[in-house]
Amino acid sequence: MSASSVSIGLLLFPGLTQLDLTGPFEVFARAPAAEVHLIWKTLDPVVSDRGMAILPTATFATCPALDVICVPGGPGQIALMEDAETLTFIRQKSEQASLITSVCTGSLILGAAGLLQGYRATSHWASLDQLALLGAQPVSERVVQDSNRITGAGVTSGIDFALSVVAALYGSETAQNIQLHMEYDPAPPFSCGSPRQASPEQLQQAKAQAAPFIARRLEATLKAAQKL
Repeated sequence: MSASSVSIGLLLFPGLTQLDLTGPFEVFARAPAAEVHLIWKTLDPVVSDRGMAILPTATFATCPALDVICVPGGPGQIALMEDAETLTFIRQKSEQASLITSVCTGSLILGAAGLLQGYRATSHWASLDQLALLGAQPVSERVVQDSNRITGAGVTSGIDFALSVVAALYGSETAQNIQLHMEYDPAPPFSCGSPRQASPEQLQQAKAQAAPFIARRLEATLKAAQKL
């Protein structure tokens, strides 16, 4: 694929986790001659789950053909599982796209659109198992590629994910150059950023805190699964 032809679209929706979108956006916007679109139903500001307002650059109606479609996650994902207009848009753009991708629980939205059946995929650790209900094969890895599906795990993995997408499109040298310019050299202050690293007590506390919301998400996933 030539650099001049790469059109990348990120779905922007109310209640998304902004880093699911802005992490990949930062990487994609640095790719040679890439056109990056933030897409929603209208051009009105979209407010994330933590209150950040972000402006769309294209609507469903004006969105051009996409080489890459990326669906982020966040609490607003629950509503999109039953949003026929959005799911239809994702399906239509995915018919043209070379890469169909997601970050965090955006993979559940892809699953609800019927786009992950039979594919290996990942999501945020707290909701990873729900992918199986939508016909996907859950994989506990930071970035998972299966054919032209590339999915990233929770929130911060979006940067790793996006660098992997750039490597797939342009080659690893371009991706490494972007990583260096971004000084992406993570050295977290604590070793507890995944269930594999957290102590049993930390993990139990996190699961208990998230349990009511995960139950709501599971309900939405089950409803979506019934429609596939």
